[in-house]
Amino acid sequence: MGTQMHSRVDAPRVVVPDQAQAIATMKIERAGWAIRAFARFDRPAVMKVSRAVAEVAFSQAQHYAAWAVRETGMGVVEHKKLKNELSSRALVDFYEDMDLVNPRVDEARKMVEIPKPAGIILALTPATNPVSTLYYKTIMALLSRNAIVFSPHPLARECCCDAAAKLEAAAVEAGAPAGLIQCIEQPSVLLVQALMASPKIQVILATGGGPMVRAAYSSGNPAIGVGPGNAPVYVDPSADFSVAARRIVDSKAFDNSVLCTNESVLIALEKSRQQLERALRAAGAHICSEAETSKLRDWLFPEGHLNTAAVGKSAGWIALQAGFRVVGSVRTLVAPVSHLGIEESLTKEKLCPVLTFATAASFEGARSMAQMVLRVTGSGHSAAFHGEDLQRAMLFADALPVYRVVVNAPCSQGAAGFATHLAPSFMIGTGYFGRSSVGENIGPQHLVHWTRLAWNSDTSVPFGDFSEVRAPFDNGDEASALFAGAASPARASDEGGNIDRDMLRRLILEELRQLTGASRD
Repeated sequence: MGTQMHSRVDAPRVVVPDQAQAIATMKIERAGWAIRAFARFDRPAVMKVSRAVAEVAFSQAQHYAAWAVRETGMGVVEHKKLKNELSSRALVDFYEDMDLVNPRVDEARKMVEIPKPAGIILALTPATNPVSTLYYKTIMALLSRNAIVFSPHPLARECCCDAAAKLEAAAVEAGAPAGLIQCIEQPSVLLVQALMASPKIQVILATGGGPMVRAAYSSGNPAIGVGPGNAPVYVDPSADFSVAARRIVDSKAFDNSVLCTNESVLIALEKSRQQLERALRAAGAHICSEAETSKLRDWLFPEGHLNTAAVGKSAGWIALQAGFRVVGSVRTLVAPVSHLGIEESLTKEKLCPVLTFATAASFEGARSMAQMVLRVTGSGHSAAFHGEDLQRAMLFADALPVYRVVVNAPCSQGAAGFATHLAPSFMIGTGYFGRSSVGENIGPQHLVHWTRLAWNSDTSVPFGDFSEVRAPFDNGDEASALFAGAASPARASDEGGNIDRDMLRRLILEELRQLTGASRD
């Protein structure tokens, strides 16, 4: 989940069939009507909607976990359930104190900052983490007062469309205007290209395959796109091997390793090999023989490219397809190799419970191996360190072109913020190393920009007292609704929300009539 951001540039016009164009236009226009109303909501109203959506999402975590596995054939139901839960209620809890609605007054710098939401977000969702990504991006959009239109991966279309409709209904029930959360029911390349190129789309959140992410970059609209991970994990002699092995195997087996934050290549010192291998076996890993590693390499990377049939499948299933068997309790396949680099295909990202294993004679050699892994792919993304030697942890992190190094924790969950205090995210910023402008885990703050009123810095020029100045979204009915963040009762009330929805329905119906007439013409 590496991240790149690109600004609007001129893009060639995309020609699509009339029906697809009408669908795209309808979705965007409906979102436009909704966002104009939602942008006037005060913070209590925004949090009410966000919390209501998160609670419904949490309650449906098991339902959509099972649906996603059934529809895509990838992952583990109980693990997808946990990801869905962590991407709903816990996400709102994490951002509870981040105010992206009220203006900020900085008296010391004589400055006032007014938040400006992006507007309409186009969000691409992957087949690997479909509903958890949809949950996450929906919450991010709501907390920042944006509308969001999803284009799901075709392999996960049904579960995503149903989940989006469920969350939209919860938002409307909580007082939000209809049209904030939408999903393309019949995604196609042409339709997605039309949406991405629309001048009414303010930003694209792209999570998925490389070609689609590259299309987002070249769409002409600003884009935050995620790329490949390939996390190297180093186990230092100072580590507790049993604990480290258990964390690594648990991480690789989690949802059959579909998170791009998972460990890809295990590195240790040669003197630690036997002890670490024993610990890995005890934790549920199978250490492949040289012949098994060869079979695994050939099946996983035919002609040097990842066999996508392996993505999200179990260790036992993958072993069988590769031509050997493992006991039923095995959760991860460990494939020892003699060297790492571009000529060794097992150095690459795998997105399945296969962990490449290499050893070095020294810590410096191990560190160089980790650098080699990231040169192949994964720069800017993640790495992991297990051990108690703080100096080595610092040296390891300093040497690697990544923006997060997870220490003594499972990397799958840790880099994504679910086993560390990093921000919980399904979009991992890869920064300058990964050719991106964002190097942190993406959150709602990345979907808001700020207009700054900057006063003359000369101390003789007064700044003024803003204690009686109203927030821009306030209706003026209550003198107490000020910049400090007091609620605007008319906006937060159910009555106010119902009036907005009635107006929006009339506007949307008129827009639909116009679209229908245009398509007949």
